[in-house]
Amino acid sequence: MLDMNNTESQPEQQAKGASEAPGVKDAKDARIQELEAQLKEKESRYLYLYAEFENYKKRAIKERADLLKFGFESQARELLQVCDNLDRAIAHAPTGTDKNLVDGLHMVINQFRATLQKQGVQTVDSLHQNFDPNVHEAVGQEPSEHPAGTVVREELKGYTLHGRLLRPSRVVISSGNNTRSAG
Repeated sequence: MLDMNNTESQPEQQAKGASEAPGVKDAKDARIQELEAQLKEKESRYLYLYAEFENYKKRAIKERADLLKFGFESQARELLQVCDNLDRAIAHAPTGTDKNLVDGLHMVINQFRATLQKQGVQTVDSLHQNFDPNVHEAVGQEPSEHPAGTVVREELKGYTLHGRLLRPSRVVISSGNNTRSAG
């Protein structure tokens, strides 16, 4: 059926659309490009913010884990001083001191150290090792039969907490064998 309200024929409508199309089409294309550019900008900002938020989450998780892992650090330093004092007490006990008392102090120190180990505190092995400035603090140097730079005496034990240095070992290192043969 024919539409009576439409008085223009199909070829006339096509000709009219073709004559209006260049100006309207350019405006529509420009608007489409503008909207696509805005969309790309918004996507880019979204991806940037999403990546930033993911990094923040990872950083927050790491900080929380470090707090749990190393939160004991200041208390451990304080407790190590108590452990050192117990060691000094045993080392300076008079010769006539009751053997049971000394044995009891040794048991207390061992229990104390075991408790610190459960919390991640480890001793730094120093004796007869090469001097390492990352974990040792040299307090002296003396001649010995060991090669120069070797730790020959430990004045104060060093400790780490989960691999992080709590306190360096205070050590005396060898200056080498300084005795010369006559000849």
